[in-house]
Amino acid sequence: MKISIIGTGYVGLVTGACLADKGHHVICVDLNPERVRGLNQAQPPIHEAGLEELLRKHVPERLTATSDLRAAVLDSEVTMIAVGTPFGGKEIDLSAVLGAATQIGETLRDKPGYHLVVVKSTVVPGTTDTMVRPALEKAAGKSVGPALGLGMNPEFLSEGEAVNDFLFPDRIVLGGADERSTQMLAEMYAPFSPEVPRLRTNPRTAEMIKYASNSLLAALISFTNELANLGARIGGIDTVEVMRGVHLSQYFRGRNGEGLPPITSFLKAGAGFGGSCLPKDVSALVAQGQSLGMAMPVLGSVLQTNHAQPDVVIGLLKKHWPRLQGRRIAILGLAFKPGTNDIRESPAFPIMRGLLDEGALLKAHDPIANREAAEAFRDERVAYCGSLDEALADADAVVVVTPWPEFGELPAQLAGRDVLFVDTRRAFSRHAFVRYEGIGL
Repeated sequence: MKISIIGTGYVGLVTGACLADKGHHVICVDLNPERVRGLNQAQPPIHEAGLEELLRKHVPERLTATSDLRAAVLDSEVTMIAVGTPFGGKEIDLSAVLGAATQIGETLRDKPGYHLVVVKSTVVPGTTDTMVRPALEKAAGKSVGPALGLGMNPEFLSEGEAVNDFLFPDRIVLGGADERSTQMLAEMYAPFSPEVPRLRTNPRTAEMIKYASNSLLAALISFTNELANLGARIGGIDTVEVMRGVHLSQYFRGRNGEGLPPITSFLKAGAGFGGSCLPKDVSALVAQGQSLGMAMPVLGSVLQTNHAQPDVVIGLLKKHWPRLQGRRIAILGLAFKPGTNDIRESPAFPIMRGLLDEGALLKAHDPIANREAAEAFRDERVAYCGSLDEALADADAVVVVTPWPEFGELPAQLAGRDVLFVDTRRAFSRHAFVRYEGIGL
């Protein structure tokens, strides 16, 4: 198939590179000429494991980039919308999605034959039917049916593992507006293993599946953090052991004692969830419920617990120094998770804000995301360090927010030093440090 993809962020670019790897011919569209130029030289604008290798493998034979949306749509059979949908506080911003739909429609007005338009962006349930479809049909002068297809195909990608997640999916959800749209979506995914479960449904259900999946993961994290904080308050309870006992349940291991499923990684205490998906998606779903006159107490509490979690980290430091004025603190890990340079909604930033408000002196370091963090969190009181050794020098305390593998030697590097070590992800042995504090301990 010939496929055009509007947007070259995490979702659009990974989707394009992986579909090219499955044998399709893909044109990625982006308004940024510098990004387009880099992609055509097989240079990814984001850090994602395996992505650069795919670009080098398929550019320019099966994967190209352009700023010319019209040409890309005319030269393809399927167009996927993979632009951003940021949450503005009350609702997600659909301007980029609707703008893309309108431009695609204007192009299809002049194109004979059948063309499928697929929403890949994460949009609240009902968006494809009630907003994208009217914008597309009005601009195209055609109705969804014999000449125009419309679908919703949610992504289930974990940053840092997105390429592997796409190439080896656990499910494929095909949300078609009609049978022909659904069938063409199915043909696009025909090169994928037949063992992968495929769910054919309508666009609204496909949209809700995406939000339900992310909301469940967010709820598991906040649930675990709430219990961890209660255990720490009671005393004599280690949340790591508590969750280990929970994970032993047959609900997770099966009656035959199989290995733990990946979902148990969300049943671990930490500094809270971040990134471009979970905070935005849960907030958007709560806002949609409220706009329809429906309270969303469960998901609202998930957000409240997450919002408060950085204060728990600061509280661990204040157990040792009630006043943090002048304390030298190293913040390690600024990306919201290992394996990516995405710093959106990283819990490191509210922790840093709270510490600066307390008068602490901060150094910060991330193996990959230093530049992005320095641009997003500009404060002359924060020294962004190019090396781990530089960040650790003269530190009174070390706070690990994101446990990169590069931090594995911290026990040896801090051996013998009377430094408070705060482990927000419980990734280290508490016996490896002179002074240790961890979430849920």
